[in-house]
Amino acid sequence: MTERSTQIEAVPAASLTAWLRAEVPDLPVDGPVGVERISGGHSNLTYRITDAEGGLWALRRPPTGMVLATAHDMGREWRFITALAPTPVPVAPPVAFCADVSVIGAEFYLMRFVAGEVLGDRQSGYLLAEGEPRRTAGLQTVDVLADLHAVDPESVGLGDLGRSGSYLERQLRRWNRQVHESSVPDLSTIDAVHERLVARAATLPPSDVRIAHGDFRLGNLAVGPDGRVRAVFDWELATLGDPLADLGWLIASWGRPGDTAPPTIDGPSLVEGYPDGDELVARYAERSGRDVADLDFYVAFARWRSSCIGAGVYSRYVGGVMGRDVDEAESSLRLASLQRQAEAALESLS
Repeated sequence: MTERSTQIEAVPAASLTAWLRAEVPDLPVDGPVGVERISGGHSNLTYRITDAEGGLWALRRPPTGMVLATAHDMGREWRFITALAPTPVPVAPPVAFCADVSVIGAEFYLMRFVAGEVLGDRQSGYLLAEGEPRRTAGLQTVDVLADLHAVDPESVGLGDLGRSGSYLERQLRRWNRQVHESSVPDLSTIDAVHERLVARAATLPPSDVRIAHGDFRLGNLAVGPDGRVRAVFDWELATLGDPLADLGWLIASWGRPGDTAPPTIDGPSLVEGYPDGDELVARYAERSGRDVADLDFYVAFARWRSSCIGAGVYSRYVGGVMGRDVDEAESSLRLASLQRQAEAALESLS
């Protein structure tokens, strides 16, 4: 099956066009709209929609397979971006939500297309010019995170998403359960980290409840050539929880040349010209007014969570459900990578 036929199956242009004519009358439609997938794999999928006048829109829908019962909630993503649209947090302007699965085979929502660079890997770090644009991208990333955590969930209609009990306890329990359902042969280091995280979490001061993005990093932002953030994407993991978990996740992923601990991703900040993690932390503390004295815990938690996520990916890969043959060398690299993150977390908690 070709990539193009897969796209049409996931978002049938004719059905989508008919729905747009009825529900979004301001959108110019003269014949079927153009549909092109621009991101997504085992997570939610994003498509570029082109109208009759060449205008661009973006559509989000769940993956076409391997959908967990409690995951990929389009209505939940829609709630977050519509709630945040009037705030200082830059999101793609929401346009319309469709709960009728008969239209394209799943719930979906439409938003305006936001042009910009998405810096998802090391090579993409070169897309911004050296000097001020790269530095601005780093500082803007933290400024937007502080703006997100300044939003009162109650004031934007998201207060009912809060849950009783500790966010960290829920996260530690959830990921520990999932990693023990994985195919990773040796969980001893991951278990040792979990034990120390549980003990340390019990000693932390209570956190205020704020909107936690869940995967906040440059790879989920669109930035302009000046490095300024234009939009935050991928709200599928968003919840109400501990804001420092977002900061820890960002810093764990923010590798810099010469770092001794490996970053959780091979990201753009590994290129020269981006600010160091310590500067980002100091800026967040200044902008948010939050105490970051326990950030080492949150970075260790991020590394451990990354290991747990990596264990799931490793299990799907060796289980042969990722659409390609299993390569022993690649599976070994995946296993080694998640173990390195667990080891780095354990060392930082010693």
